[in-house]
Amino acid sequence: MIYRKMLKSKIHRATITEACLDYEGSITLSPELLVAANILPNEAVNIWNVTAGTRFETYAIEGPANSSDVCVNGAAAHLVTPGDIIIIASFIQLADEACYSFKPTVVFVDEKNQIKEVRPEMVSLNSTPF
Repeated sequence: MIYRKMLKSKIHRATITEACLDYEGSITLSPELLVAANILPNEAVNIWNVTAGTRFETYAIEGPANSSDVCVNGAAAHLVTPGDIIIIASFIQLADEACYSFKPTVVFVDEKNQIKEVRPEMVSLNSTPF
């Protein structure tokens, strides 16, 4: 059986509120953002810095409820600056045939990291493998 790594969810254009070098690692997100994007604490996530062009992988941890904090911790804090715009992406392994019906979730946030909209990704796979 063939499995593919597919986008599961992303938080689109979040704003970095803090970069904490002295913490051991991770990205701190509110429980509301984690639930909306179906990301679990300790789950691996990719961070794409729209402002600086850097990309890295870390893991999510849960911050305070109803918070607008998006804080990159540890060594990765060197790759962001408060005010940077980022995309946070999580992935899933799917059997090949499941890829054609699976729809990733996109969480759109405002400049204060408050959820504006949650919807399925609009990209569609209209063809089947050879």
